[in-house]
Amino acid sequence: MTPHFETDQLHAGSATTAHGARAQPIFQTASFEFESTEQAAQLFEQKANGHVYSRISNPTNDELEQRIAILEGGVGAVAVSSGLAAVFYAVMNIIDSRHTNHIVTSPKLFGGTYTLFSRTLKQFGIEVSFVDDPDDMDSWRREVRPQSAALFGEGISNPGGEILNIPEVAEVAHRSGIPLIVDNTAATPYLCRPIDWGADVVVHSATKFLGGHGTSVGGIIVDGGTFDWTTGRFPAFTVPDEGYAGLRYVDRPDPFATKIRLNLLRDIGACLAPLNSFLIGVGIETLSLRMERHVTNALAVAEFLDSHPLVECVNYASLPSSLWNSLAAKLCPLGPGSVLSFEVKGGRTTGQALVDSLSLYSHLANIGDVRSLALHPASTTHGQLSASQLAASGVTPGLVRLSVGIENIADIIDDLDSALSAVEGLFEEHT
Repeated sequence: MTPHFETDQLHAGSATTAHGARAQPIFQTASFEFESTEQAAQLFEQKANGHVYSRISNPTNDELEQRIAILEGGVGAVAVSSGLAAVFYAVMNIIDSRHTNHIVTSPKLFGGTYTLFSRTLKQFGIEVSFVDDPDDMDSWRREVRPQSAALFGEGISNPGGEILNIPEVAEVAHRSGIPLIVDNTAATPYLCRPIDWGADVVVHSATKFLGGHGTSVGGIIVDGGTFDWTTGRFPAFTVPDEGYAGLRYVDRPDPFATKIRLNLLRDIGACLAPLNSFLIGVGIETLSLRMERHVTNALAVAEFLDSHPLVECVNYASLPSSLWNSLAAKLCPLGPGSVLSFEVKGGRTTGQALVDSLSLYSHLANIGDVRSLALHPASTTHGQLSASQLAASGVTPGLVRLSVGIENIADIIDDLDSALSAVEGLFEEHT
């Protein structure tokens, strides 16, 4: 019988250790001793399984990678140093200056990803097209070119909470002969498995809900094992790699993950520290329990805000008024996460004042913590964007982002209610 999610989050990828340790040991070592010169040569040529150097692989990281790959329904995974490293590596893994140097993406993105796509990738000669309307499939089709390498989107956008129509966007990608990469950070595999809906690659900021406690920065790239890399559009997967004795990545069961590990992780080295891997793994053991409480609390907060006179709108897909309510029910039947945003009357001044008036909520740039978090995106995570880019990403001057934690819901709402009361007079002064 195939284990259920709650069992896999505890046991998948676990390996028996030499000393019988039940918890995953932390292999805090830079390198690994070889049995012989012959074995060393085989490891370097990828003709034997094992670890050489922790920049490329490490037993602690290996267990984390296996567990997340299983939870996401993929065939392999690579752990990296951060969520943005995961996004960067996933894109660079399929970029070829002679064939594919273009990405098509939804504009509904975390600010760091938006900056990576709109500015940093240009320095590498990579063009990125932002679709006008990610809910309109023709908007995606219009941006695809012969040089396009992938479509990209966040399954649940941060901070707007929009739901990506993964099945339809995947169909556009596949008809164009390119993969779909989905950032599943806000949903986690407990709420949504993008590969089941047609995505080919999944990325995470493991810093967020997977780790769950704000202790470690990390990222994960999951190879869905679904995409055909042999069509000729991506020759780097089929042409023998002379750096590894003629290895062809398509001959591996996880070609996308293997190519990242043996190329980008080896040569650039944004590897995950074993201690961070261990802490993220400990967080995953309670993922389902935490996400259930996160979602329950988030819906209660959304309903409270939706009825408050100082709140103009609430972005949370479980609300009946949300444009993505039916899609969320289909793709995320257990709930659309616990990141929500809302617009307060009075714009930027009121929005910032509200964040400053919160006491239970931690004011910091993160999501997915067990503690409730709050931020004013327009002046922080998205502050580097132009006015048009802010509009495209759905970040308005008075928008407040909440990552609803697992505290008692009465305390969470009481803090919000007190903060809204504190800024009500400020709003009246400006009207």
